[in-house]
Amino acid sequence: MADSIPNGGAQPQQLNPQVSLLAQYVRDLSFENVAAQKGGAQDGRPDIKVGVNLDASPRGDDRYEVTMKLNAKATAGDATVFAVELDYAGVFTVTGVPETHLRPFLLIECPRILFPFARRVMADVTRDGGFPPLMLDLIDFAQIYKQELERRRAAQAAAPAQA
Repeated sequence: MADSIPNGGAQPQQLNPQVSLLAQYVRDLSFENVAAQKGGAQDGRPDIKVGVNLDASPRGDDRYEVTMKLNAKATAGDATVFAVELDYAGVFTVTGVPETHLRPFLLIECPRILFPFARRVMADVTRDGGFPPLMLDLIDFAQIYKQELERRRAAQAAAPAQA
């Protein structure tokens, strides 16, 4: 008994994406302990806002550099307690990904690989700066990518109306 194959016998194309992390590094790191500079201690738990920015660029021969920029600012009332900015990058070899899916792959899957290491740097630098370690929550990179696409579509839709 033979199995029937839908779509006239055509087999679905199997993709075999492969990614290798060749190198990872801190491109830039800045930590400012504003509370200590002002000579005061912060009371209570600060409000911490975190920002994420991603970028990817080709480096030739299926190699890509993916950069994750993380920033966090802690405030207590109107006063800044500390500010930290981290540019963390990785060089990846990516094969088996169709061109149409490459950019989302680079901005979703590669940051997932880099994130635990960048998270550790952020925790260490805030701890070394005299605060409890800043343990960033897990980040949904797919959602960030979707939001960026929606923002760009809205900007394009608004651009002809302004012209």
